[in-house]
Amino acid sequence: MSIRKILTYPNPFLRESAQDVANITGDTVQWIDDMVQTMYAAPGVGLAALQVGLDERIIVVDVGEAEEEEAERGKHLIRIVNPVIVEAEGEVVWEEGCLSVIDFKAEVTRANHILVKGYDPDQKEVAIEAEGLLAVALQHEIDHLDGRLFIDHLSRLKRDMYTKRVRKALREGRPIARDRDEDGED
Repeated sequence: MSIRKILTYPNPFLRESAQDVANITGDTVQWIDDMVQTMYAAPGVGLAALQVGLDERIIVVDVGEAEEEEAERGKHLIRIVNPVIVEAEGEVVWEEGCLSVIDFKAEVTRANHILVKGYDPDQKEVAIEAEGLLAVALQHEIDHLDGRLFIDHLSRLKRDMYTKRVRKALREGRPIARDRDEDGED
């Protein structure tokens, strides 16, 4: 297993739409394992394949307690290939962050209850009903697969302010500090 580099905004690859996985192969499973290790190392609660440079519809999510022991890690792990939201209802506002949108959090409105269908790494069809944080995390990661970032759900003013800050830091050669709060998204 390898920890992969996480692409950060404004990398244009993050705006691509991922391709469906036609066959789940050993390479696919290896990528999923790498994504899981990368997500935990970051640390984050979710990661989409596009964030690590893979153009395939794969997400991993673990919204388990941040204080879980290393041995307990993975107890709440969800790995989905070709995820699709088939039902969504209700509304919830949640403060989100993202491993690809460094040093920024904002409240985003999403569906509170969703049903996601896809496949697990063993090629078995899965259906996951989720609400609250899990629903938010799944929607956030599936958005990534469609080239959308959580900042796309914000007002143009908030999005532009963040974009200007990132461009200024890049121009000045300053790194943008990665936010390490454990309640952050992604």
